[in-house]
Amino acid sequence: MKDGIHPDYHPVVFHDIGADYKFLTRSTMTSKETIKWEDGEEYPLVTVDISSVSHPFYTGKMKYVDSAGRVEKFQKKYGWGKKDGE
Repeated sequence: MKDGIHPDYHPVVFHDIGADYKFLTRSTMTSKETIKWEDGEEYPLVTVDISSVSHPFYTGKMKYVDSAGRVEKFQKKYGWGKKDGE
């Protein structure tokens, strides 16, 4: 690999504020905030709204939207789905 063309890849702590969960991984992201981790070292802290701990796909707590109501609203708005004589 050529020197100087790749971003700095370093340890970073991500904080999922929705689930109040922190995890240490490697990333190219940077932050002015830092946090002292369990190993005693200080790492950049990046806050995120959703991670695998709080995302509905990974937690199995999917929320289903009332799609039937949406379809009916669309059909009513544009007059679609009506049979002749109705």
